[in-house]
Amino acid sequence: MLKKTILWGTIAAAAAISPAYAQDKGVKIVLNEEADVLEPCMATRSNIGRIILQNVNETLTYLDIKGGTGLQPKLAEGWEQQADGSWRFKLRQGVKFSDGTGFDAKDVKHSFDRAMDEKITCETPRYFGGMTVEANVVDDYTIDFKADPVQPILPLLLSLVTIVPEETPVEFIREPVGTGPYKLTEWTPGQQIVLTARDDYWGDKPAVSSATYMFRGDPAVRAAMVQTGEADIAPSIAALDATNPATDFSYLDSETVYSRIDTSIKPLDDVRVRKALNMAVDREAFLGTLVPEGALLATAVYPPPTLGWNPDVKVWPFDPEGAKKLLEEAKADGVAVDTPITLIARTDNFPNVTEIMEAIQQQLQDVGFKVELKFFEVAEFEKQYSKPYPEGRGPTLVTAMHDNSKGDPSFSMFFKYASEGRQSAISDPKVDDLIARASAATGDERANLWKELQAYLHDDVVADVLLFHMVGFSRVAERLDWKPTMATNSMLPLSDIAFK
Repeated sequence: MLKKTILWGTIAAAAAISPAYAQDKGVKIVLNEEADVLEPCMATRSNIGRIILQNVNETLTYLDIKGGTGLQPKLAEGWEQQADGSWRFKLRQGVKFSDGTGFDAKDVKHSFDRAMDEKITCETPRYFGGMTVEANVVDDYTIDFKADPVQPILPLLLSLVTIVPEETPVEFIREPVGTGPYKLTEWTPGQQIVLTARDDYWGDKPAVSSATYMFRGDPAVRAAMVQTGEADIAPSIAALDATNPATDFSYLDSETVYSRIDTSIKPLDDVRVRKALNMAVDREAFLGTLVPEGALLATAVYPPPTLGWNPDVKVWPFDPEGAKKLLEEAKADGVAVDTPITLIARTDNFPNVTEIMEAIQQQLQDVGFKVELKFFEVAEFEKQYSKPYPEGRGPTLVTAMHDNSKGDPSFSMFFKYASEGRQSAISDPKVDDLIARASAATGDERANLWKELQAYLHDDVVADVLLFHMVGFSRVAERLDWKPTMATNSMLPLSDIAFK
């Protein structure tokens, strides 16, 4: 009888723990936007970076937002600034790409030069605007980067440059090859993308064996997929659907929602019209309704923790009568304020985007603007958002989410506001000068110059209709040990995921 009792106890114990041993180590992630390309040099765009950044393609350095330890080594083991202001990086040895080829300094130089090449329209150069950077191979595992003017945060900037093999052509590729812990094994456009863990990865073996990415535009559908077990992670769901404390998590988001004003086209070239646009929007009315409670009203395209944040810059007041008065003054001076304006947004860019844009359209119309609302899928949206802008376009407001989780305005200011910036709609010598001086400065001088620029752009230039610093919500299956961070909208490293 004793033997039988022991036997049944053993069987019961095995039954209790067997699911842990048999547990599926693959995860399914449902995203709000499909990836149009998987080109590594485009990984700073959120719909691409969430899939491949630090999963397929790695960088020399890595900003640890989850652990809060600052800038960390990745493919570079260490770095130091030289006497001439250049930066020398010592590279990790014994690293292989997913195609089996070895990694060395030539790959790093090619990756940087390729990303900056004008023959290929990469996202990376927009962060290196206003400077000239040269990569020089010292030996197989040492490389120097020299910037003019000298860049004190160059190691941080290089956390955005994804590394590819030296043989990668200077054209967009469909199947990325990288040094990361995963490789692309399936891409069925319109359906799913699959990454599979590599056996020959140089670093620690991740817990997740594979990741399948699916795409659904409706945030309620994404939340339901996790609830029913059809998916494991929905990085972005609506606040309204975040109802289960066991699976739903809010997080400080580094995304800022704003509408860029095309100041080169009449009537938006008149500052009174730009001020009227800002005064027509009731930002407070969105909080706790279409925009999550806890979101902040924006006075810059980056969030308050960023270096050089200026607390003296105040949100534009909701003043429809004041907006009407400004439009009347402009009209009296011959400004064609009744010219139709196109309000542009990206389909499924963030929860409630359609409802938010329709409400803003109505608020602008209420003070006298004529506004047409248009939505574009991501690839077509980029043609409106980045230079060269469409020929023959009328006055436009392009609404977007901009991510800056790096802690410094340099990751926003040049490409958003410099005359040569890829997503800039202004050309102002004072702005160009402040950007150049702030980018090369350090310490208090750097912070103070960024403060001055924030105030000038907001109060004097009125370059945008700044809206919200967002709060994000994610739903995560209870079998996973993972929570979102400020960086979740821009990347989702699978190595951070564990199983309970």
